[in-house]
Amino acid sequence: MRVRSRHQRSVLARIRDFLDYFAHTTPARFAIAVFLGLIVVETTLLLVPGMTTSGEMPPLHDALFTAVSAICVTGLTTVDMAAYWTPLGHAVIALGVQIGGIGVLTLASIMGLVVSRRLGLRAKLMAASDSNPLRIHHGPVAESQAVKLGEIGTLLLTVAISALVIEATLALLLLPRILVEGVPFPTALLDSFYWSLMAFTNTGFILSDTGFDPYLHDYWFLSLLIVGVFLGSIGFPVIYAVLRNRRKPRRWSVHVKLTLVTTLLLIGIGMLAYMLLEWENPATFGPLPPGERAFQSLFFSVMTRSGGFSTIDVHEMNNASLLVGDMLMFIGGGSASTAGGIKVTTLAVLFLAAFAEARGNESMEAFERRIPGDVLRLAVSVVLWGATTVALSTVVLLQISGSTLDYVLFDVISAFATSGLTTGLTADLPPSGVYVLAATMFMGRVGTVTLAAALAASTRRQLFTRSEERPIVG
Repeated sequence: MRVRSRHQRSVLARIRDFLDYFAHTTPARFAIAVFLGLIVVETTLLLVPGMTTSGEMPPLHDALFTAVSAICVTGLTTVDMAAYWTPLGHAVIALGVQIGGIGVLTLASIMGLVVSRRLGLRAKLMAASDSNPLRIHHGPVAESQAVKLGEIGTLLLTVAISALVIEATLALLLLPRILVEGVPFPTALLDSFYWSLMAFTNTGFILSDTGFDPYLHDYWFLSLLIVGVFLGSIGFPVIYAVLRNRRKPRRWSVHVKLTLVTTLLLIGIGMLAYMLLEWENPATFGPLPPGERAFQSLFFSVMTRSGGFSTIDVHEMNNASLLVGDMLMFIGGGSASTAGGIKVTTLAVLFLAAFAEARGNESMEAFERRIPGDVLRLAVSVVLWGATTVALSTVVLLQISGSTLDYVLFDVISAFATSGLTTGLTADLPPSGVYVLAATMFMGRVGTVTLAAALAASTRRQLFTRSEERPIVG
């Protein structure tokens, strides 16, 4: 017995040492492995016959797609979420959404902090890489970080507390409105939690039996969804920095300022665009009073950033409006947030670089701070890999679905940017198309930077410099 117990301990120790080495040496690949593991677990649970209202085992492509959409906090679905899955299935999906929203590595670090009441250096590095993709790369990190390594423990507590407080507050504010619809209190309480969870994590699943129809023109309900989506999309590092220096905005980092300013600008631009383009569309905002047209335009502008809720039929929108939605979804929300896309700071850095080049400045500057060149290279990489992913998925789905480019492109970008809005194409895709869109969601959530870092075997040090030559650009 002693020999067997020692052998078991030896095997467990080897497994633990391997996982520890894997997480430390290749954190990007470790992040991908964790996400894949969670998707496998979630898919397996959803394949249990008791998860569907029919009592039968769901098709593999539906279970896998739902699992990926939940873990990646996307919100796209191939089935009617409220009617297809049982309450137990809803609970499994909600748990996957919560884990995916907070972030796998951040959640693991929080659990470690609760158990050991302290964070080791490696745990801090893992949590830091989850809050800032730049830390995945070896070498120096840009000075304009929202969270320093020594503050990771405080950040993790902020993540846990802020997520619970925001979701609980939203649920309590939503509860009275749901009760007005005549929903029994236990069901209304559960529904209010689901709505708040799906808003804060920017997922957009509708698990309530009453659906979205009773609240399509309710200013109170829709305003709370806007607040939840906005708070989830700006990112935990921004929430942490704002709470820490709420009375001293000048102390906010460049990352915080760029995130807030760019997010508000994009929301305003999107609102104006939808007001102008859909003002007279009889199938969307046309029949509404002028004031509600403006409010619904604001709501849809926020939701395209990654929220996923929609009060109108997207496939009834004008082609120009769909294109605006494509751009807003591709940009997404803030870094280290529940939103997807290339992130608002990536867009801001590209515009800062363009302005600096137009003015003849050698360096990028924002809010009286200089932004180093490696941030620009990373931003270009994110956009390039993101555009490549969207282009390849669009070409494949055009062949599989036989649908038009505007609808296919919209749903592909929605999947990549984990937005959750759809023209109705996703529900009509054959299994092969469902798998392609699931892979697109995974690529978008894990992040093009993480994938690029994971595919690189190692960071090489170049000990020589080649001669310089300038190609013609533009």
